[in-house]
Amino acid sequence: MKLSELSTETGVSTASLKYYLRESLLAPGEPVTRTQSEYGPAHVERVRLIRALVESGGLSLAQVRRVIDALDSPTVPRHELLGVAQEALMDSERFEADADWTAVATEFVERRGWRIEDGEVLLPQLGAQLKALADTCDVGGRDTVERWADAAEIVAASDLDTLTEDDAQALRTAIVGTVLSDKVLQTLRRLAQQNRTAQLYEAAKRSDQ
Repeated sequence: MKLSELSTETGVSTASLKYYLRESLLAPGEPVTRTQSEYGPAHVERVRLIRALVESGGLSLAQVRRVIDALDSPTVPRHELLGVAQEALMDSERFEADADWTAVATEFVERRGWRIEDGEVLLPQLGAQLKALADTCDVGGRDTVERWADAAEIVAASDLDTLTEDDAQALRTAIVGTVLSDKVLQTLRRLAQQNRTAQLYEAAKRSDQ
């Protein structure tokens, strides 16, 4: 198919496709003339992946590049799959590390028995997030965070259960699945909040009768 047909097939403008080609996010097509190339199913799949990561996953093109580089890299040992996924998806948002709150975060994960590598950047990030919560709103203290962590363990177990025996497919699932499921989890949380609010309202209404 021509570039215009690839655009129609994927719903991505030709201008965007040309940008992906210039930035090597998309592999060149097969040249047929000096000015035209042919594109195939692999290009359709890659463009749809980029679109999903940007539109549904909310990633920047810089993050998309890291994801694609990881997907196109040699086979990764299975025990390192999620580590590679997390590195590729590392949040570019800046945060100010706080030594005291990093210690709080470290103590929290150690108390739960989580096996986390020394120097893991997610620990100061968690510390900064907990500090922001403590500084701005009351979320119920440690018990609430413990319950969040309980839910996170269930999600993490589900994530690992989705990995197939095929290493390349498992890496794709680990990375792309993490990006897109983050948004699904966010939406499910909001829906569950609405449901829980309705349940509490109905319970209060019945008790007043």
